[in-house]
Amino acid sequence: MSETPSPPPSRSGCVTALMVMFGVILLLPGICALIFVADSSPHLDNRFIPILALTLLVAFAGVMLIRAARKKP
Repeated sequence: MSETPSPPPSRSGCVTALMVMFGVILLLPGICALIFVADSSPHLDNRFIPILALTLLVAFAGVMLIRAARKKP
């Protein structure tokens, strides 16, 4: 009567590796933004704040992609 649902298909190792590599690439703009802020923190121009926020958002997406790649399906 009640059937157990079949487990979802597993993700291949190649896809997982590509997700991690792309996530690491997305982390690079955030690292550069943090270095830029640390280098020019006393006299940071307000015009750069939206760009810095965007690069940190991209880095956050990289962290989430790496986290999703590590999670087992």
